[in-house]
Amino acid sequence: MAGSGAAQRPDAPLLVVEDLVKHYTLPRERLFEPAPRVEALRGVSFEVQAGTSLGLVGESGSGKSTLARLVMALERPTSGRVTLLGRDLNTLSPTDLRSARRDFQMVFQDPYGSLDPRQRVGRIVAEPLAAMPVADARAHVAESLDAVGLRASDAERYPHEFSGGQRQRIAIARALITKPRLIVADEPVSALDVSVQAQVLNLLQDLQQQFDVTYLLISHDIAVVDHLCDDVAVLYAGRIVEQGPPEVLFRAAAHPYTRALMDAVPRVDAGRATRISMKREPAAASIKVTEEGAAQAGCPYAPRCPWRQAVCVEQMPALHALAEGHRAACHFAEHVMLSGQP
Repeated sequence: MAGSGAAQRPDAPLLVVEDLVKHYTLPRERLFEPAPRVEALRGVSFEVQAGTSLGLVGESGSGKSTLARLVMALERPTSGRVTLLGRDLNTLSPTDLRSARRDFQMVFQDPYGSLDPRQRVGRIVAEPLAAMPVADARAHVAESLDAVGLRASDAERYPHEFSGGQRQRIAIARALITKPRLIVADEPVSALDVSVQAQVLNLLQDLQQQFDVTYLLISHDIAVVDHLCDDVAVLYAGRIVEQGPPEVLFRAAAHPYTRALMDAVPRVDAGRATRISMKREPAAASIKVTEEGAAQAGCPYAPRCPWRQAVCVEQMPALHALAEGHRAACHFAEHVMLSGQP
């Protein structure tokens, strides 16, 4: 299921995010003071190979949804680049960007709010085709609905006639209809019952195998990314603090924040040793600074970290390699990974 794209090396990553920074300027608190800004993303970089899945994990406010909007070219970064199929999305003209959008689509979190209740399913699913020359939109809609396990006749029904899981299948069909190379899925199962979540995740997995689609999956649920993703990046305070394959990351985490996320997952093995807890302060993922000031010099996780030392407060840890495909931004990553306790 291939879309159109610029010529690139066969072994080149499908998606490349380079040093992505995003600031939002806030209203002035006092008339003659500099306007403060929020640093939602601070130097995020990663690559995603075609046909694979990268999961982005983190608490609310960690920068996951901001990153999704930038990858989808719904907003422009303050600095940095998003390159898809060899094209820098932020340098494309509006016409070229509309054409390029057939290669990347999005599935939203809420299967109720993301579908127009006044439109029939057929029109909703065909919406991405509106600006594209398609000879037979009805046939494309029927094909897309069939791919997600719905019937062609469902195109004549309205969203309220479907269950939550079926509505999310409709949303997936809408994303699939342009034959995209990349689908950005923002919390695609968090609004669904647990019994339905597995069905939708298995559907996404089947579609990937069938159509060679690539996923950027955003979730706060460790189990979801563990089930679906080949690679996982953990976001905190707008930075990637750890990245690696799930079988490594979730069994031998090297960053205290990753370990705390893992220990927050309910488990039946109540006797599991060494549970790491975070302090209860808010994540403060968006760092607020003034135009004249600068964000904190040290690790943003330091105030909540049981491993904290003086160097953590004074110096930002670099994201460095621990093994092939596994990297972490912690001064004591090796110690955390090996000992598992402060």
